[in-house]
Formats: sequence, C-alpha cells, structure tokens
Amino acid sequence: MEDNWKSIKEALTSTCQEVLGLKKHHHKEWISIETLDKIKQRKNKKAVINNSVTRAEKVQAQAEYTEANKRVKRSIRADKKKYVEELATTAEKAAREGNMKQLYDTTKKLAGKYSKPDRPVKDKEGKPMAVRSILSASCVCENPSMYILTLCSY
Repeated sequence: MEDNWKSIKEALTSTCQEVLGLKKHHHKEWISIETLDKIKQRKNKKAVINNSVTRAEKVQAQAEYTEANKRVKRSIRADKKKYVEELATTAEKAAREGNMKQLYDTTKKLAGKYSKPDRPVKDKEGKPMAVRSILSASCVCENPSMYILTLCSY
C-alpha cells in the first residue's frame, strides 16, 4: 500500500511540475537580475549549511553564507538607491515639463505608504500606561469628557 501511494504521489507531482511548472516568485521591480542571482547563490549556501554533517563543515559553510548574505544586502541597497534616484530624476523632469500626473505618480511611489506611528498613552508622571490600567482607570477629574480627550490626544 505504501509503495503504491509513493508511486502515485511521484507521478502526480512530476506531471504537475511539467504541466504547470514551479511557482514563480514575484520580486520588487527595482531588484536587478544580478541581485537575484546572488540571492540564489545565498540560498544554495544555506542548503549546504543545513546538509553539512560535521561541525567543521558547518562552520565553513556558515562563513561562506555570511559573506554571501553581505553581498546580497549590499547589492539590494545599491539597486534601491539607483531606483530611487531614477524616480527622483523622473519627478524633476515631470515638474520641469509641467506634467502633473506623472509628477504625482512618481511622488506617490517615492513616498510609499504612510501609517501614523502608534504612541503609548502616558500617565501624569509621563510613564507609559498598560492597557489594563487605562481601561480600569477611574476618572478623578471634574470633567470626564476632558479626561477622555486627554487620553486620545497622546
């Protein structure tokens, strides 16, 4: 029974792989092909670490992986810097030409998504309060709505 299941599973997976192919990983538009190659090399070095038998092999593979990781990060930083500079020159060109739509679109890409940072609610001494103490806090002031406004304004 076990052998039948293994053969069925292998036939099914190989057929799916031939027909559908492997899942394609989508990457950011600004990452270059050289960087993607470096990422593949880093992934291979990580597999060597996981498959190493002796401790000495693992230490050697870990050192190689660390170097590959540094190269990948350096390359990604350079790619992102190049991408941002290209966007900035595009925005400057659009501003000079008076093309407001392109200027707005590139500015929006440069700015990215904005989310208001969360700030903790602080007590009278300026120390952050825990959620339970905020919820169980009794209003000592004369005007309770003012107390709520004070909590919300932080």
